Amino acid sequence: MTPVAAVVIPAHNEEAVLGRTLDRLLAGAAPGEFDVVVVANACADGTAEVARRAGARVVETAVPGKAHALRLGDAECRAFPRVYLDADVELSAASVRSLAAALAGPGMMAAAPAPDWELAGAGPVARRVHRVHDRLIGPRRALAGVGAYALNERGHARVFPMPDVVADDELVHRNFAPAERAVVTEARSLVRPARTVRAHLRRRVRVRQGNRQLTELGFAAPDGRLGLGALAALVRRRSVSPLDAACYLAVLLADKALARRGTRVSWATDASSR
Repeated sequence: MTPVAAVVIPAHNEEAVLGRTLDRLLAGAAPGEFDVVVVANACADGTAEVARRAGARVVETAVPGKAHALRLGDAECRAFPRVYLDADVELSAASVRSLAAALAGPGMMAAAPAPDWELAGAGPVARRVHRVHDRLIGPRRALAGVGAYALNERGHARVFPMPDVVADDELVHRNFAPAERAVVTEARSLVRPARTVRAHLRRRVRVRQGNRQLTELGFAAPDGRLGLGALAALVRRRSVSPLDAACYLAVLLADKALARRGTRVSWATDASSR
């Protein structure tokens, strides 16, 4: 059958988690319904073997870097729309179909699922930080930070070939006006965020670096910022507790201190969420 969508999964040393990602994706799919391409980039483990056993097509490269892997996988795809999925994020076949249906709507070019956060194993402070963060950004959910996004053919032409950027999902978000992109609530991604404060801060440093890079490349940041007023409103509505808010503020201050110091991190798998 002709695939109804393609799925590109860049994977760097993801042997431990890739199997469950592919199992979830393919469990409810008809044979040949999705064209799944896994790009094993600079792997020193059995990532490629796991992908082949699951029935995915595999591209191997010794060159590290997510954007490079996305370009390689994209070049192998046989269908539109195309879903770009992180190797440690689970997305069901039904969710891929929902993204494809949304991208068939008038004017739509980009879409993303809504996230479900798996906090099992996270420390108490990390749990509180993630809880507050989710409540803060929920009403203004973007295409970034949920582990997956999808492009139809017109949207793809705007993004690819993807430049060498750190924040590929934020690049996609910034490329489209609100009327051209959608968060599809019927589609759900299962995301395992950082389990420790240290790992969360490393991710935040990476996010800041990625956003700064995009701004320097001429991709304007979205309008509007979340301030203390939004956090105070959550506490007043009892959406989060005062202790939740205090933990969030403490970690936010540490995040800003690292940003002022210009701390840099290299690209790597976050083992805390595996």
